[in-house]
Amino acid sequence: MDITLIRTFLEVAASGSFVAASERLFVTQSAVSLRIQRLEESLGRPLFTRSKAGAELTPAGHEFEKYAISLIKVWEEARQQIAIPEGFSKSLTIGAQYSLWPGLGFRWIDQLRVAMPDLSLRAEIGMSDRLTRFLTEGVVQVALTYTPRLRPGISAHKVLDTDLVLVAAWPNPSMDLRGRYVFADWGPEFVQAHSISLPELTNPGLTFSLGSMLAPYIISRNFAAYLPARYVKLFIDSGELHLVPDAPRFPYPVWSVWRDGIDPIVAEIAQSTLDVISRDARAEQDDVMARLKKISRNHEVGILGAE
Repeated sequence: MDITLIRTFLEVAASGSFVAASERLFVTQSAVSLRIQRLEESLGRPLFTRSKAGAELTPAGHEFEKYAISLIKVWEEARQQIAIPEGFSKSLTIGAQYSLWPGLGFRWIDQLRVAMPDLSLRAEIGMSDRLTRFLTEGVVQVALTYTPRLRPGISAHKVLDTDLVLVAAWPNPSMDLRGRYVFADWGPEFVQAHSISLPELTNPGLTFSLGSMLAPYIISRNFAAYLPARYVKLFIDSGELHLVPDAPRFPYPVWSVWRDGIDPIVAEIAQSTLDVISRDARAEQDDVMARLKKISRNHEVGILGAE
């Protein structure tokens, strides 16, 4: 069985579209159609009902989907086991959203290397839907994400309640940020809360969905934006960024999502090291929030979107 055909089948099934699947797989739509056709010919049954609205699984397609996922899992487990370098006895692949690598992901890998030197590590990056697919297929065993999406065989645990805070690239900033504000899109809940509390800044004409990667941009261009408190501590300490007094915070939890079947020893060490870095991250965040309270009116920090 050609594993490429199975991956293509799962992409079409997940997206409900040959076009969307081709974009995710970085191939042409005709290549996707040909792969599905070859798979259907091999199985002797149509797997999708095609229409202008997209592609919907047939009863045979629904039945084959669970086997396709199992085949991908077995393939990934075999591939990863064979790929373990000489001198290492176990392996673990960690995924994380873009904004979670700098403050948590890299630190986690550092802790794991110290705690388990014979563990071969691989890192993956992506948004929540991509990480969920990787977890389902067995490409990734554990992932850090802001928006966990549960599937059979996957469980989620809260790592910490992080806070997004408003920071500016110049000293003594105020809430008058018109013309100097970048809208960081942290998802629909943030967008809604932002429109309630800061309607005058909701459409500044400059919007990024880059998360923490936005920090160097606003520093070099003298802008302001909402960023994770634990992440900006380093920039605040260095004087590159400054907290905006009286700006409300936005609670934004971080989750770890685990695949079932991880080696028990690896899973235990991975969890214990994650606990260490999350404790450190909370301490850094608490420090930033204490500073924000100190410079805000009545030494209180409101919540974005709260009435």
